[in-house]
Amino acid sequence: MAPDDSSVPKAVGRLLPPADPARRLIWTAGAGFALLFLLVLLAAVLGVLASNRIQDTAQELVRMHLIGRGGRQMESLIFEQTQGLLVRMVWVLGFCLLLALLVSAVTLTTLRRTFRRLAAQEDELARVSWQLLDFQEKMARRFSHEMHDELGQSLLGLRRLVSQLPQKPASGRLAEIRSGAIALVDEVIASARRLSQMLRPVILDDLGLDAGLRWLCETFTQRTGIAAQYSSNFEGRLPEQEETHLFRIAQEALTNVARHSGATAAWVTLQVRAGDILLEVADNGRGLDPAAPPPSGSLGMIGMRARARQIGGELEVEGRRGGGLAVRVVAPLRVLQHEPATENPSPVGR
Repeated sequence: MAPDDSSVPKAVGRLLPPADPARRLIWTAGAGFALLFLLVLLAAVLGVLASNRIQDTAQELVRMHLIGRGGRQMESLIFEQTQGLLVRMVWVLGFCLLLALLVSAVTLTTLRRTFRRLAAQEDELARVSWQLLDFQEKMARRFSHEMHDELGQSLLGLRRLVSQLPQKPASGRLAEIRSGAIALVDEVIASARRLSQMLRPVILDDLGLDAGLRWLCETFTQRTGIAAQYSSNFEGRLPEQEETHLFRIAQEALTNVARHSGATAAWVTLQVRAGDILLEVADNGRGLDPAAPPPSGSLGMIGMRARARQIGGELEVEGRRGGGLAVRVVAPLRVLQHEPATENPSPVGR
């Protein structure tokens, strides 16, 4: 069975706080700005009411002045009443403005803290997921080598022992058991080699990413019946870590194609573009439903994003125009420069 990032332990969710900071952030921002809007609206309403009151008072005083009840006293009274109303209105508006500024400061402070918490939790999630992926990769490499070296050698030794039995023993039953045992050992050897290759393909270490992806597409087609076509314009070797991450991203994406897409064909592309290396895995399946939640406990997408960021790239997932899904990784191209072989400077026969 091929290892995939979805088999990473589900402990990541238990290592992170269970709170939903995004929902709290939206609620806090909405409440803060709603209160700020209400305060501004209240200040405007109070201003309009005070203005109307000033106008009514002025009209009444002017009317009293016009009917001859003490002209100068009425003018003084108009001035005093108007000034008093204006002062009260300024105090009310100033209080509303001060309260609005206070609410804005509290809202911005809360937003800043929430953003910091979100960033810290995102970093923690990336760190934990990367540690789990790194542990998984080391264990896969170890099991692959042990299966190839120790189990493979033991099975070959067992086959040689069984083969040393007489080919024509006196008992026909013994001959049947001998041939059956050899066939069974051969089948176990083939399965062990297959599992070893899926855990850590030797071709990836020996020949590089291009050959590894070509082998991955061939074995994927044989195993699932989904036609996987591979194309590449890249020749050379990348650093080992980058080859591993890109290979695992392609492996996980093809695993998702086989499990969830219902596709009949897939395309894996490795290209060099303007100093970047681009890996794309596309299919003709059902595509991505934006309203559908991610599978419960699945860390495949998180693992692919963590691997992409580890090599300085970004993972993009989008629907294809003709149907299906495309998973794309773009990362800086860092090609290994092979050093030319040098002759042994030591003279012979000295």
